[in-house]
Amino acid sequence: MSRLERWLQSEKISGMESFLNTESEPDADIIATKKGEAAWREALFEHESTEAFVRERRKRYQTFYRIVASAGGVLFILVLLYVVSRLPAFGEDYPPADVVAQRYIEAGLEETGATNVVAGMILDYRAFDTLGESFVLFTALLCATMLLRIDRRNMRDTYEDYHTVRQASFFDTSQDAILRQVGLYLVPFILLFGIYILLNGHLSPGGGFSGGAILGAALILLSASLGFDAADRLLTYKRLNLLSFAALGFYSLSKCYVFFTGANGIHNGIPKGTPGMIFSAGLILPLNIAVGLVVACTMYGFYSLFRRGKIGNA
Repeated sequence: MSRLERWLQSEKISGMESFLNTESEPDADIIATKKGEAAWREALFEHESTEAFVRERRKRYQTFYRIVASAGGVLFILVLLYVVSRLPAFGEDYPPADVVAQRYIEAGLEETGATNVVAGMILDYRAFDTLGESFVLFTALLCATMLLRIDRRNMRDTYEDYHTVRQASFFDTSQDAILRQVGLYLVPFILLFGIYILLNGHLSPGGGFSGGAILGAALILLSASLGFDAADRLLTYKRLNLLSFAALGFYSLSKCYVFFTGANGIHNGIPKGTPGMIFSAGLILPLNIAVGLVVACTMYGFYSLFRRGKIGNA
């Protein structure tokens, strides 16, 4: 007899009896609900286990990172202390230092082909030092891009709303009629002067750093006077990255080749040309161009990031 029939006949069914009654069948909805609850609990357990696993891995990575960073810092400090201990005392007569300076002045023109002794020193004798300075600029630009670049992935609000508020918080200098006319006439001359300083760095005072600074100033004036759209057509985000990467890559590979051949007594095959001519001084001219491109891209990149939160049309 089913439970329904017994209930209709007013028979009392105890809880234990209803529990042990094998003739009754549980409701399908109850079974589905219990299965759903079990699946939900299992999914929740798996989710909590996954989060715990991620937290554990993150904690291990942070511990490993701290250990490696601390060890690297201590090693770097020890190297610096050792170098400082080997330096001559202040005011002490140290002949090797005088010999090096005298070598730069007396043999610089013959060995580098550059009439500008400073260019021969920083781009030939101490080329790796200049390479490190260029990498510092490039690394600073990368850090500023990671911290200041605005996109949809690092915004809580919508990108368009925030970008509108950010643009409205600054005065649009491109709408100034005087600045627009001044920039329109001055930018081409500043660019031309920067190129001149860049290309004559091995012949006269100038070179990559000063010429690149002038080119960067021209790009900043272009964007300030004619708007970022005009600057974006000249230097996009991809072009900026490509120029910086190509300049640093060329610098690194070319000087590695020169130092490798020089250390092994092999002629590198790069002609020094006639001193005083534009195409002379071996690799100093293209190295000046490479350094200038890095400096110009870094200056404009900083301005664009602080001004609008992005570089180019990216």
